[in-house]
Amino acid sequence: MTIVEAGNRIDSNTILYGVIGNPIRHSKSPIMMNRAFRETGINGVYTAFHITSDRIKDFAAGVRAMGIRGINVTIPHKLDIMAVLDDIDAGAQAIGAVNTIVNDDGKLIGYNTDGIGYVRSLKEEAEPVLAGKRIVVIGAGGAARGIVYALSAEQPARITIANRSLDRAKELANTFKDKAEIEAVANESLQDACQQADIVINTTSIGMYPNMDAVPIDAQWLKPGAVASDLIYNPLKTKFLQQAEQRGCRIHGGLGMFINQGAFAFEYWTGRPAPVAAMRETVLAALQS
Repeated sequence: MTIVEAGNRIDSNTILYGVIGNPIRHSKSPIMMNRAFRETGINGVYTAFHITSDRIKDFAAGVRAMGIRGINVTIPHKLDIMAVLDDIDAGAQAIGAVNTIVNDDGKLIGYNTDGIGYVRSLKEEAEPVLAGKRIVVIGAGGAARGIVYALSAEQPARITIANRSLDRAKELANTFKDKAEIEAVANESLQDACQQADIVINTTSIGMYPNMDAVPIDAQWLKPGAVASDLIYNPLKTKFLQQAEQRGCRIHGGLGMFINQGAFAFEYWTGRPAPVAAMRETVLAALQS
Protein backbone atom coordinates (compact mmCIF):
# COMPACT_ATOMS: atom_id res chain seq x y z
CA MET A 1 0.00 0.00 0.00
CA THR A 2 1.47 3.37 -0.99
CA ILE A 3 1.16 6.52 1.09
CA VAL A 4 -1.31 7.88 -1.46
CA GLU A 5 -3.56 4.85 -0.99
CA ALA A 6 -3.43 5.13 2.79
CA GLY A 7 -5.09 8.53 2.82
CA ASN A 8 -5.12 11.70 0.79
CA ARG A 9 -2.10 13.74 -0.18
CA ILE A 10 -0.57 14.56 3.21
CA ASP A 11 0.71 18.13 3.47
CA SER A 12 0.83 21.02 5.94
CA ASN A 13 -2.95 21.47 5.75
CA THR A 14 -3.94 17.85 6.41
CA ILE A 15 -6.45 17.53 9.25
CA LEU A 16 -6.08 14.62 11.65
CA TYR A 17 -8.85 12.22 12.74
CA GLY A 18 -8.70 8.88 14.51
CA VAL A 19 -10.19 6.09 16.59
CA ILE A 20 -9.21 5.11 20.14
CA GLY A 21 -9.67 1.77 21.83
CA ASN A 22 -7.93 -1.05 23.66
CA PRO A 23 -7.36 -3.27 21.69
CA ILE A 24 -7.48 -1.30 18.43
CA ARG A 25 -5.22 -2.92 15.81
CA HIS A 26 -8.14 -5.01 14.44
CA SER A 27 -10.19 -1.89 13.63
CA LYS A 28 -11.53 -1.46 10.10
CA SER A 29 -12.35 2.21 10.76
CA PRO A 30 -9.08 3.63 9.32
CA ILE A 31 -9.48 1.97 5.91
CA MET A 32 -13.16 2.97 5.80
CA MET A 33 -12.67 6.60 6.84
CA ASN A 34 -9.58 7.23 4.69
CA ARG A 35 -11.59 5.96 1.71
CA ALA A 36 -14.33 8.46 2.65
CA PHE A 37 -11.83 11.35 2.68
CA ARG A 38 -10.35 10.26 -0.67
CA GLU A 39 -13.80 9.90 -2.19
CA THR A 40 -14.89 13.40 -1.11
CA GLY A 41 -11.53 15.10 -1.74
CA ILE A 42 -11.25 16.20 1.90
CA ASN A 43 -7.67 16.73 3.04
CA GLY A 44 -7.87 14.51 6.09
CA VAL A 45 -6.12 11.43 7.42
CA TYR A 46 -7.55 8.95 9.94
CA THR A 47 -5.47 6.69 12.14
CA ALA A 48 -5.87 4.30 15.09
CA PHE A 49 -4.58 5.15 18.56
CA HIS A 50 -4.06 2.44 21.17
CA ILE A 51 -5.05 4.23 24.40
CA THR A 52 -5.22 2.57 27.82
CA SER A 53 -7.85 3.64 30.36
CA ASP A 54 -5.32 5.47 32.56
CA ARG A 55 -4.37 7.79 29.67
CA ILE A 56 -7.86 9.03 28.69
CA LYS A 57 -7.32 12.47 30.27
CA ASP A 58 -3.90 12.84 28.61
CA PHE A 59 -5.42 11.84 25.30
CA ALA A 60 -8.16 14.51 25.51
CA ALA A 61 -5.48 17.13 26.26
CA GLY A 62 -3.56 15.92 23.21
CA VAL A 63 -6.65 16.22 20.99
CA ARG A 64 -7.06 19.84 22.07
CA ALA A 65 -3.35 20.67 21.81
CA MET A 66 -2.89 19.11 18.36
CA GLY A 67 -6.20 20.25 16.92
CA ILE A 68 -7.31 16.71 16.05
CA ARG A 69 -10.72 17.41 14.49
CA GLY A 70 -12.60 14.18 15.13
CA ILE A 71 -12.30 10.98 17.13
CA ASN A 72 -14.25 7.73 17.19
CA VAL A 73 -14.31 5.92 20.53
CA THR A 74 -14.59 2.16 20.85
CA ILE A 75 -14.40 -0.44 23.63
CA PRO A 76 -13.65 0.05 26.51
CA HIS A 77 -13.68 3.88 26.54
CA LYS A 78 -17.25 4.85 25.55
CA LEU A 79 -18.24 5.65 29.16
CA ASP A 80 -14.92 6.89 30.62
CA ILE A 81 -14.41 9.41 27.82
CA MET A 82 -17.51 11.34 28.92
CA ALA A 83 -15.72 12.71 31.99
CA VAL A 84 -13.13 14.60 29.90
CA LEU A 85 -15.50 16.23 27.37
CA ASP A 86 -16.79 19.81 27.44
CA ASP A 87 -20.26 19.05 26.15
CA ILE A 88 -22.34 15.93 25.47
CA ASP A 89 -25.18 15.72 22.96
CA ALA A 90 -28.60 14.93 24.51
CA GLY A 91 -28.77 11.54 22.76
CA ALA A 92 -25.35 10.45 24.01
CA GLN A 93 -26.28 11.70 27.48
CA ALA A 94 -29.47 9.60 27.46
CA ILE A 95 -27.64 6.53 26.17
CA GLY A 96 -24.83 7.02 28.67
CA ALA A 97 -22.05 6.43 26.14
CA VAL A 98 -20.06 8.41 23.55
CA ASN A 99 -18.59 6.92 20.38
CA THR A 100 -17.85 10.13 18.42
CA ILE A 101 -16.08 13.35 19.42
CA VAL A 102 -16.09 16.60 17.48
CA ASN A 103 -13.32 19.07 18.34
CA ASP A 104 -14.87 22.50 17.81
CA ASP A 105 -11.89 24.87 18.27
CA GLY A 106 -10.74 23.15 21.44
CA LYS A 107 -14.23 22.40 22.74
CA LEU A 108 -14.77 18.62 22.74
CA ILE A 109 -18.37 17.57 22.08
CA GLY A 110 -19.49 13.94 22.48
CA TYR A 111 -22.11 12.17 20.35
CA ASN A 112 -23.38 8.62 19.98
CA THR A 113 -23.90 7.45 16.39
CA ASP A 114 -24.28 3.71 17.13
CA GLY A 115 -28.06 3.67 17.56
CA ILE A 116 -28.90 6.10 14.76
CA GLY A 117 -26.41 4.27 12.51
CA TYR A 118 -28.14 0.99 13.27
CA VAL A 119 -31.65 2.34 12.61
CA ARG A 120 -30.58 4.00 9.34
CA SER A 121 -29.19 0.66 8.17
CA LEU A 122 -32.22 -1.37 9.36
CA LYS A 123 -34.56 0.94 7.42
CA GLU A 124 -32.40 0.96 4.28
CA GLU A 125 -31.69 -2.77 4.17
CA ALA A 126 -34.62 -4.58 5.77
CA GLU A 127 -37.65 -2.69 7.08
CA PRO A 128 -38.36 0.86 5.85
CA VAL A 129 -41.25 1.43 8.29
CA LEU A 130 -40.63 0.74 11.98
CA ALA A 131 -43.76 2.49 13.27
CA GLY A 132 -46.26 0.04 14.77
CA LYS A 133 -43.76 -2.84 14.79
CA ARG A 134 -43.20 -5.21 17.71
CA ILE A 135 -39.46 -5.38 18.30
CA VAL A 136 -37.43 -7.75 20.50
CA VAL A 137 -33.94 -6.69 21.59
CA ILE A 138 -31.70 -9.49 22.92
CA GLY A 139 -29.12 -8.12 25.36
CA ALA A 140 -29.02 -4.99 27.51
CA GLY A 141 -25.41 -3.82 27.17
CA GLY A 142 -23.97 -0.63 25.68
CA ALA A 143 -24.95 -1.44 22.09
CA ALA A 144 -28.52 -2.23 23.15
CA ARG A 145 -28.81 1.14 24.94
CA GLY A 146 -28.03 3.10 21.79
CA ILE A 147 -30.33 0.96 19.68
CA VAL A 148 -33.30 1.12 22.09
CA TYR A 149 -32.87 4.91 22.29
CA ALA A 150 -32.90 5.27 18.47
CA LEU A 151 -35.73 2.75 17.97
CA SER A 152 -37.91 4.50 20.55
CA ALA A 153 -38.02 7.57 18.26
CA GLU A 154 -39.60 5.47 15.46
CA GLN A 155 -43.03 4.93 17.13
CA PRO A 156 -42.81 1.13 17.47
CA ALA A 157 -45.83 -0.67 18.94
CA ARG A 158 -43.60 -2.20 21.61
CA ILE A 159 -39.95 -2.88 22.38
CA THR A 160 -39.23 -5.97 24.49
CA ILE A 161 -35.77 -6.26 26.04
CA ALA A 162 -34.57 -9.72 27.09
CA ASN A 163 -31.37 -10.26 29.01
CA ARG A 164 -29.70 -12.89 31.20
CA SER A 165 -29.88 -10.41 34.07
CA LEU A 166 -33.51 -9.29 34.26
CA ASP A 167 -32.51 -6.34 36.48
CA ARG A 168 -30.27 -4.99 33.74
CA ALA A 169 -33.08 -5.32 31.18
CA LYS A 170 -35.48 -3.55 33.56
CA GLU A 171 -32.98 -0.73 34.15
CA LEU A 172 -32.68 -0.18 30.38
CA ALA A 173 -36.47 -0.34 29.86
CA ASN A 174 -37.00 2.22 32.65
CA THR A 175 -34.44 4.60 31.15
CA PHE A 176 -36.50 5.07 27.98
CA LYS A 177 -40.03 4.20 29.13
CA ASP A 178 -41.21 7.79 28.60
CA LYS A 179 -40.26 7.58 24.90
CA ALA A 180 -41.99 4.35 23.86
CA GLU A 181 -43.86 1.26 25.09
CA ILE A 182 -40.94 -0.77 26.49
CA GLU A 183 -40.92 -3.91 28.62
CA ALA A 184 -38.22 -6.11 30.10
CA VAL A 185 -38.51 -9.90 30.19
CA ALA A 186 -36.35 -12.70 31.55
CA ASN A 187 -34.76 -15.08 29.04
CA GLU A 188 -37.41 -17.69 30.00
CA SER A 189 -40.06 -15.49 28.33
CA LEU A 190 -37.98 -14.81 25.24
CA GLN A 191 -39.56 -17.54 23.10
CA ASP A 192 -43.07 -16.08 23.54
CA ALA A 193 -41.84 -12.57 22.76
CA CYS A 194 -40.02 -13.72 19.61
CA GLN A 195 -43.06 -15.61 18.30
CA GLN A 196 -45.03 -12.35 18.27
CA ALA A 197 -42.24 -10.07 17.06
CA ASP A 198 -41.91 -8.34 13.69
CA ILE A 199 -38.20 -7.69 14.28
CA VAL A 200 -35.76 -9.59 16.53
CA ILE A 201 -32.34 -7.99 17.13
CA ASN A 202 -29.29 -9.72 18.60
CA THR A 203 -27.11 -7.10 20.31
CA THR A 204 -24.89 -9.66 22.08
CA SER A 205 -21.58 -11.06 20.84
CA ILE A 206 -23.03 -14.61 20.59
CA GLY A 207 -22.07 -15.97 17.18
CA MET A 208 -19.14 -13.64 16.58
CA TYR A 209 -15.84 -14.86 15.15
CA PRO A 210 -14.25 -17.17 16.29
CA ASN A 211 -17.30 -18.75 18.05
CA MET A 212 -19.34 -18.85 14.89
CA ASP A 213 -21.51 -21.87 15.73
CA ALA A 214 -23.20 -20.19 18.70
CA VAL A 215 -26.72 -18.72 18.34
CA PRO A 216 -28.55 -16.32 20.69
CA ILE A 217 -31.95 -18.00 20.16
CA ASP A 218 -33.55 -20.87 18.25
CA ALA A 219 -34.60 -19.53 14.83
CA GLN A 220 -37.73 -21.72 15.04
CA TRP A 221 -39.05 -19.15 17.52
CA LEU A 222 -39.30 -16.56 14.74
CA LYS A 223 -42.37 -16.11 12.59
CA PRO A 224 -41.68 -16.45 8.85
CA GLY A 225 -41.51 -13.02 7.21
CA ALA A 226 -40.20 -11.32 10.37
CA VAL A 227 -36.84 -9.54 10.31
CA ALA A 228 -33.90 -11.22 12.07
CA SER A 229 -31.16 -8.67 12.72
CA ASP A 230 -27.66 -9.18 14.11
CA LEU A 231 -25.15 -6.49 15.12
CA ILE A 232 -22.24 -8.81 14.35
CA TYR A 233 -20.48 -8.24 11.01
CA ASN A 234 -17.71 -10.81 11.35
CA PRO A 235 -18.93 -13.22 10.00
CA LEU A 236 -21.11 -11.19 7.62
CA LYS A 237 -23.89 -13.76 7.96
CA THR A 238 -23.99 -15.33 11.43
CA LYS A 239 -25.37 -18.79 12.15
CA PHE A 240 -28.44 -17.04 13.66
CA LEU A 241 -29.07 -15.21 10.37
CA GLN A 242 -28.47 -18.35 8.28
CA GLN A 243 -31.03 -20.28 10.33
CA ALA A 244 -33.51 -17.37 10.27
CA GLU A 245 -33.22 -17.20 6.48
CA GLN A 246 -34.01 -20.92 6.24
CA ARG A 247 -37.03 -20.21 8.44
CA GLY A 248 -38.32 -17.73 5.84
CA CYS A 249 -37.27 -14.56 7.64
CA ARG A 250 -35.76 -11.44 6.14
CA ILE A 251 -32.24 -10.95 7.49
CA HIS A 252 -30.12 -7.92 8.36
CA GLY A 253 -26.43 -8.16 9.33
CA GLY A 254 -24.27 -5.78 11.33
CA LEU A 255 -22.13 -4.35 8.55
CA GLY A 256 -24.62 -1.57 7.80
CA MET A 257 -24.56 -0.36 11.40
CA PHE A 258 -20.75 -0.20 11.36
CA ILE A 259 -20.76 1.73 8.05
CA ASN A 260 -23.53 4.11 9.11
CA GLN A 261 -22.18 4.93 12.57
CA GLY A 262 -19.00 5.95 10.70
CA ALA A 263 -21.03 7.86 8.12
CA PHE A 264 -22.81 9.89 10.81
CA ALA A 265 -19.44 10.66 12.47
CA PHE A 266 -18.01 11.78 9.10
CA GLU A 267 -21.03 14.06 8.61
CA TYR A 268 -20.66 15.59 12.10
CA TRP A 269 -16.95 16.29 11.46
CA THR A 270 -17.14 17.60 7.91
CA GLY A 271 -20.70 18.83 7.34
CA ARG A 272 -20.68 16.81 4.11
CA PRO A 273 -22.74 13.71 3.15
CA ALA A 274 -20.70 10.55 3.67
CA PRO A 275 -19.85 8.40 0.61
CA VAL A 276 -21.59 5.36 2.10
CA ALA A 277 -21.30 3.04 -0.94
CA ALA A 278 -17.53 3.57 -1.19
CA MET A 279 -17.11 3.04 2.57
CA ARG A 280 -19.07 -0.22 2.39
CA GLU A 281 -17.07 -1.45 -0.62
CA THR A 282 -13.76 -0.87 1.22
CA VAL A 283 -14.82 -2.64 4.43
CA LEU A 284 -16.32 -5.58 2.51
CA ALA A 285 -13.09 -6.04 0.55
CA ALA A 286 -11.09 -5.99 3.80
CA LEU A 287 -13.39 -8.52 5.50
CA GLN A 288 -13.26 -10.87 2.54
CA SER A 289 -9.49 -10.69 1.96
